[in-house]
Amino acid sequence: MIKLSQAVVVEGRYDKIKLSSILDATIIETDGFKIFSNEEKINLLRILAEKCGIIIMTDSDFAGFRIRNFIKNKIKIGTVIDAYIPDIEGKEKRKARKSKEGLLGVEGISQDDILLALSRAGVTDSKITEACEEKITKLDLYTLGLSGGKDSSKKRAELLKKLSLPSHISANSLPDILSSIISKEDFIKLANSIDLK
Repeated sequence: MIKLSQAVVVEGRYDKIKLSSILDATIIETDGFKIFSNEEKINLLRILAEKCGIIIMTDSDFAGFRIRNFIKNKIKIGTVIDAYIPDIEGKEKRKARKSKEGLLGVEGISQDDILLALSRAGVTDSKITEACEEKITKLDLYTLGLSGGKDSSKKRAELLKKLSLPSHISANSLPDILSSIISKEDFIKLANSIDLK
């Protein structure tokens, strides 16, 4: 078990059950989109963010990003850490069919993928990924053809795939996320290796 001082925010009960078998931490469920009208739970998350910090680990589909962004917009004080699970195609064992986007949620991915997501967010004791000294910037994305140009969205999607990051990460969010998981030098090499032909 990995002990975390931060609270972890997930979408549902089965996500909580999965993480409870891996983490010794406070785990809060959003109950999916119910969080949008649950001011009491939002206030709880505000308190936790200020006191100990929160880690948001929602699914990598559109709904997960919508919930993640809603929470981040509601919390102005304290620490909010994004832990992104990778896009992995599949179906949870308890469900009759795949989700709308055909991706596994937090409950369906492996323990290793969960630990990697936490490691990349810099919150585990055993696998901390050091923050890079030289930050990756929006200008770097533009210069390397990952934003603002022809086929930039395709190239960015390929980069996200190579790094096992969710495809919904926007160009604006990407520099901070990349800077926490890869050195600028390695990022440039990886970006230059992408050939869409």
